[in-house]
Amino acid sequence: MQPPYNITNSILELVASISEKTGKINASDLYKPTAALRKTNRIKTIHSSLEIEGNTLSFEQVTDIINNKRVLAPQKDILEVKNAIALYARLSEFKPNNLTSLLKAHKILMDGLVNSPGNIRTKAVGVVKGSKVAHLAPPGQMVKPLMNNLFAYLKTSKDLALIKSCVFHYELEFIHPFTDGNGRMGRFWQTVILMSQYPVFEFLPVETIIKKKQKEYYNALGISDKSGHSTVFIEFMLQVISEGLDELLLSQLTPLSGKDRIELFRRFVNKNAFTRKDYLTSFNDISSATASRDLKEAVDNYILKKDGDKRATSYKFI
Repeated sequence: MQPPYNITNSILELVASISEKTGKINASDLYKPTAALRKTNRIKTIHSSLEIEGNTLSFEQVTDIINNKRVLAPQKDILEVKNAIALYARLSEFKPNNLTSLLKAHKILMDGLVNSPGNIRTKAVGVVKGSKVAHLAPPGQMVKPLMNNLFAYLKTSKDLALIKSCVFHYELEFIHPFTDGNGRMGRFWQTVILMSQYPVFEFLPVETIIKKKQKEYYNALGISDKSGHSTVFIEFMLQVISEGLDELLLSQLTPLSGKDRIELFRRFVNKNAFTRKDYLTSFNDISSATASRDLKEAVDNYILKKDGDKRATSYKFI
């Protein structure tokens, strides 16, 4: 059975706009951003998705954990970050139309955080906001059949992947198949679905935009709950996707200054030593001379410390 929703003019316009933007990205060979930008966007995604759910770690602390540095913070928050890092590192392994694959992803994400990670709930649950129950999820005995129906929709529906990803995201939040981690899984699996058709979504910071629009995100979920169909939520998520593509296009098409490249690379390399070759690997659209100029200016401005000479030269951020 197909989940209930309507295709509105707004949805059609957003789909057309998104298709145009993905076309520009593919035509310009931008679907694989620089290594530095990919890493930065991945950190943004992990940090934003966890922050939405109450994780207290900063962007810098998440970066430190990814770089295997020690972080002083609540152990639960650190474990949430480590699990999310492990999950996103295996993003390409998951099969969008496979329930077993979803359960495997949940097990990685929630390992050590809940009693039965990777298992569908069998008991009643509700989503509480403040002192009120914001959403009463379907009874435990209905969850498995509802999830089977949802994956059947993914497999058989002729709708665009853009639409199906939004519908799935909403329906997973409505069904609430897990005791915890449903929000993170809904957002993650939407990315898995989109990646199957649009590789660029592997590195698109959609979670960051949702975090900025967190109130509207929950409002769209609430309106869809009350109306009995996911139309409003689809419109909201398509707008988020469109804005994410705008950010990517802007970052890729706007020429970066030497200072911009240095700051972007700082997030990637942190305080580790690196060579000019490492720098060029992340910015393969610039010449060796431009790379040398960027690094010299950073050294002159006391941003970088230079060690060695000629081929043995290495750099570190001060």
